[in-house]
Amino acid sequence: MLRLMPNDHAHLNGVLALTRRRLVQGASALAVAVRYGSRRAWARVASNTAVAGPASATTTLTVNGQTHRLSMDARVTLLDLLRERLLLTGTKKGCDHGQCGACTVLINGGRQLSCLSLAAMHDGDRITTVEGLASDQGLHPVQAAFLKHDGFQCGYCTSGQICSSVGMLKEWRRGDPSLVTENLDDDHPKLTEAELHERMAGNICRCSAYLNIADALREAARETA
Repeated sequence: MLRLMPNDHAHLNGVLALTRRRLVQGASALAVAVRYGSRRAWARVASNTAVAGPASATTTLTVNGQTHRLSMDARVTLLDLLRERLLLTGTKKGCDHGQCGACTVLINGGRQLSCLSLAAMHDGDRITTVEGLASDQGLHPVQAAFLKHDGFQCGYCTSGQICSSVGMLKEWRRGDPSLVTENLDDDHPKLTEAELHERMAGNICRCSAYLNIADALREAARETA
């Protein structure tokens, strides 16, 4: 299957930005150039196929407590900004299609997939990655529980699992229902096996360390309830 690289996408977007008039002009010049080999015609081809530059954006983000004012291509995802500009590589790029959860971060306290979010959309937002969960007092309770129960194998999904778990426990503590919550009038649904699985369904572990992850989350839920 043909897979376009990032530079190919940029070029394609630029080509699509051509106006119909310029496209017709370019096609006409190309026909003349091919037919007669005229240098002037080839120059017109080059002129009419010149692509427009990408739009830029300036955004202020507070990442793990540190404020950054950044200028960037408006199409840059939050995931790429975190990894490539701020060098916070704890957030992983898995499927890059919002299906595996490896890129989950906390935005203003709520969990979100950073691969499906443009950085320019988060001006003024507070973002927490796995690097920002621990404090001077030690690991976050969820991080400590993952270590205690060996909630990882290869570790690639772990940062997304941990960030998602922190957000999930916050949702559960404030009484947000899930798709399997039976009593919607219950202000504090029990974190049953079904509830736990449903609430973490967006995070996939290819090593299938789910049993240990579930044990870690039960302990973290008890400690932070």
